[in-house]
Amino acid sequence: MSADLTTGAVSTQLRRQALPMAMGLVAIISFDAVDLFFVAMLGELPLAAISFTFPVIWFISSVVIGFEAGAASAISRAIGRNDPQGARRQPTDTLVLAGMVSLSLCCIGLLMIEPLFRLLGATEELLPLIRQYMELWYWSAPASAITWTCLAAIRARGNTLLEGKIIAIAALVNAILDPLFIFGLFGFPRLEIAGAALATLLSTSMVLLGTLVYLHYQQRIFATPFIAVARIIVSWREMLRVGLPAMLTNAIVPISNGFAVAMIAGFGIDAVAGFGIGVRIEPVALIAFYALSAITSPFMGQNYAAGKLDRLEEARRVIGRFCLIYGLGIAVVLGLLAHPLTGLFTDDVAIRNVAVSYLWIMVLSYGAYGVVMSVCSAFNGVGYPIPGLLISISRAFLVFLPLAWCGRWLLGLEGILAAAAASNMLVGVVGYLWLGRNIRRVQQGLAPGLSKHSPG
Repeated sequence: MSADLTTGAVSTQLRRQALPMAMGLVAIISFDAVDLFFVAMLGELPLAAISFTFPVIWFISSVVIGFEAGAASAISRAIGRNDPQGARRQPTDTLVLAGMVSLSLCCIGLLMIEPLFRLLGATEELLPLIRQYMELWYWSAPASAITWTCLAAIRARGNTLLEGKIIAIAALVNAILDPLFIFGLFGFPRLEIAGAALATLLSTSMVLLGTLVYLHYQQRIFATPFIAVARIIVSWREMLRVGLPAMLTNAIVPISNGFAVAMIAGFGIDAVAGFGIGVRIEPVALIAFYALSAITSPFMGQNYAAGKLDRLEEARRVIGRFCLIYGLGIAVVLGLLAHPLTGLFTDDVAIRNVAVSYLWIMVLSYGAYGVVMSVCSAFNGVGYPIPGLLISISRAFLVFLPLAWCGRWLLGLEGILAAAAASNMLVGVVGYLWLGRNIRRVQQGLAPGLSKHSPG
């Protein structure tokens, strides 16, 4: 089940972990792409409605990612310092807390659908469609939170192949159920936009059940939940030390995107729909960066806890080179394919023009964005999440929002997109240098919170 990430060539270890992770993430990202593909067939209004849901979905997902990041960091460091009991205790306690918190968010979200989406700029004609989708989607949040906690426990052990297989199964089930529920094929009810949400809910729940059974009976990665509450609280505290800042780090992205959607809504429904297509295509282009950032945390965590500090700096250099080369390559490819890719989702010229503009502008910054993701993940892995939080806050509020307001005034819609690209590039450089400085301070025993002898 486990892999030792503290030995062997750094670049080889990162590549071996990232490749199966990338394949799994291709599958999970297809959740959104497949949903959007079928919903787009229903017309312009459903397409715009589902685009308005992105910031809210991303926000809840950021909370889930926080639990995942906290668990992965704590588990990988437990493995690095040869603490098998801690590596089993952490996922057990984390999935309980993740389930409770996400269920609470689900209930709050159901009560706040109309006021929240009015605040984001949704029109009265879109609100009924948004309600149909979110009333079902919210219930998938607890299942998703518990599933991703389980996946974090697998990844922290260096077994990204198993994680990739689980994710692929979930995506396949979703792709099968989507057209059945959206269009009412083979006797199933025609639910249209609500059908996409139901497919997500059912596929996530089915995979969750199978994952829990497999990991408990076959891999035995869980400890007994029936222990003293004080011990569970200790476990929660260890996870939340990284998890809470990671939640805030990831929540900043959808919050800033919410502001962006509100600004873009001023240019009309076509602009929002085009933006929605662009942000659903974008993750496919960034798949390698998502995979790299996902495996950076356990790699850094295991090596840090084992005292292999020279491998941290080597990993930083490998990550920087890859992001630069891959970023340039994907900019060329996506720049050439922007028109045909957006044409898969809509024939509307106005919507396609917005989506193409989004891709042409944002591709310039993808390499830097990959650095931002990996740097934040690296800080989380060694149990020092505050720099990642500060990087995200700076990117969203100190750089992006002021530039977006100025860009909107000077260049219109394209100015908002240019502001997003510029913020990625600036913060990417700062984050890369910051990580290098902290690694050097760790090696010298000077960095606060990163003592060589700290168990995390």
